[in-house]
Amino acid sequence: MIGGVKLRGGLVAATAAGLLLSVGTAQTFAADLGGNCCADLEERIAELEATTARKGNRKVSLTVYGQVNQGVLAWDDGFESNVGVYTNDNSRTRIGFRGNAKINGEWSAGYRLEIGVRSANSKRFTQDDPTGSDTGFDLRDSHWYIENKSLGRVTVGRGGTATDQITEINLTQTADFAKYSDVEDTGLGLSLRNGAGALSGQYQYRRLIGVHGDQPGEGERRFDAVTYQTPTFAGFTASATWANDDYWDIALRYAGELGPFKVAAGIGYGEITDGNQTQTACAFVGGARVGTNSDTRCNQFGGSVSILHNPTGLFLNAAAGVKEDELANNSVLFSGPIAADDEQTFWSVQAGIERKWTPFGKTTIYGEYYDFSGGSNNRTIEAAFAGTGVAGNAAVLSTELRSVGFGVAQGFDAAALTLYLSYRHVEADLTASQIVGGVATGPATAANLEDLDLVFAGGIIKF
Repeated sequence: MIGGVKLRGGLVAATAAGLLLSVGTAQTFAADLGGNCCADLEERIAELEATTARKGNRKVSLTVYGQVNQGVLAWDDGFESNVGVYTNDNSRTRIGFRGNAKINGEWSAGYRLEIGVRSANSKRFTQDDPTGSDTGFDLRDSHWYIENKSLGRVTVGRGGTATDQITEINLTQTADFAKYSDVEDTGLGLSLRNGAGALSGQYQYRRLIGVHGDQPGEGERRFDAVTYQTPTFAGFTASATWANDDYWDIALRYAGELGPFKVAAGIGYGEITDGNQTQTACAFVGGARVGTNSDTRCNQFGGSVSILHNPTGLFLNAAAGVKEDELANNSVLFSGPIAADDEQTFWSVQAGIERKWTPFGKTTIYGEYYDFSGGSNNRTIEAAFAGTGVAGNAAVLSTELRSVGFGVAQGFDAAALTLYLSYRHVEADLTASQIVGGVATGPATAANLEDLDLVFAGGIIKF
């Protein structure tokens, strides 16, 4: 696709050939400018396209798409500050290929292949590693689907599950640079700093939220999976996913207009019952389970809504979720008198105005708040850092993280470009317990953590 126009295979080659052939008949065309020159050219292109050899096949369409999202991220953890250029992982740089083909009037098939690109990772860098891990290329999507207008779509391969982005629904430009419910993507890979100025070598701010920093209720990672999606009925669409290994989820979404309001919303539920996936999609990880580690029981529920008032441009985005591990305390670490919090919850809100005040494109002004409270992930942290002792590790019982922020964005429609500036102030808490003989023994101690300030300025251009 170039400039939003899908190229049919061979069209470029056919056009070039047509221009070359036209050289020998330039005088004829020059003598007939007022006649059928345009019609003749279109007919010539159609004839050449019908006989031109092309790469691939003529039956399945191909659209190339993507985006580049880079920015300058400045941070201050109370003792150290710095600035760097990063790929914005709120909606990272990517390139993709998609297409479809009609089988008949009711059936069609298609595919999607998408690759993410990170030069330096906005959610993985630390005070001692300014680039961060997970840089380079990563496979986001690789799947095919078959669809019936009346029966729905079945997708097979790698991609997001039914609850993917279920807590991130957003009708505004902020979805590309400042997710209101997924705050880890903006600088929360930085290591925890305590009031004495020490850095934790085991814990980052995003780990206070979850295993990978994903908010409770959100679709976990990308899986090799089978997903079914219903046709749309009165704006509603339902979907369900089964994935490797013993992961499943379901979701219900709505998109439409209610009077002067544009509305998008969704809710979803998911479970995982295989212990091998605890690092990927379960709420809590860490010490060995008592008895067997072959099974786990984790579940989560979440949803979000985005409402935009068309006449004024006022908008509201809100999300919430909960995640539970029924076996969180069935571990060696918590086999003693101290129990960990086995549940995680969050809620977030973003509100503002998005209007086209200039001929360039939409302007967005917003404020936001995020609140997380939850479980331990069965993780440990340095005892000296947490204040439970001078040596060894401490068991993390519970964590909290709050973020308040605001920002502005300006779209430039002619270039498919959005420039943005966002600010966030992050406060965090952590409660830990002394470990004796591999078991948490108490008492619970609140660690003294420094606040974090983050400023992200950049741009995203789509093609």
